[in-house]
Amino acid sequence: MEEKARIMDEQAISRALIRISHEIIEKNKGVANLVIVGIRRRGVPLARKLAEYISSIEGIKVPVGILDITLYRDDLSSLTSQPVVHKTEIPFKITDKKLILVDDVVYTGRTARAALDALADLGRARTIQLAVLIDRGHRELPIRPDYVGKNVPTSREEIVEVRLKEVDGENSVVILKR
Repeated sequence: MEEKARIMDEQAISRALIRISHEIIEKNKGVANLVIVGIRRRGVPLARKLAEYISSIEGIKVPVGILDITLYRDDLSSLTSQPVVHKTEIPFKITDKKLILVDDVVYTGRTARAALDALADLGRARTIQLAVLIDRGHRELPIRPDYVGKNVPTSREEIVEVRLKEVDGENSVVILKR
């Protein structure tokens, strides 16, 4: 696949996450009862970074969890006959919490739906808000993020790839041509 455009560099990602952190604090009137859960894989480092920024702004550590949605996907049988399931690591109760669900890209909305199903099995959060670095459009479900780093209009033939240091060795967002 060929790189068509580089739409965010490390500084742009940082600025977007800092802005989202402020928006989260403002919308929730502080950080009381706030928890952050990243969707495994790239949602996790983004969730940790948001928690770090929020803590530096508010002076209060916000708990971070990791959610694996593998078994909740509606396309699981078409992906593989032997799915690799990773551990969900949420070392706190989500019941009555204001939960910020974090992912790298929102596209069809199916990943967020699977995450909501997974979270429902863990308790009943007071609210669940979705934060994403990239919203590329093309929703198939009525799911809309509450916090967006950048809206990126794309065609269905393009791929938006978020690269994070913790996973990929660099921080950037690129559009690839199939």
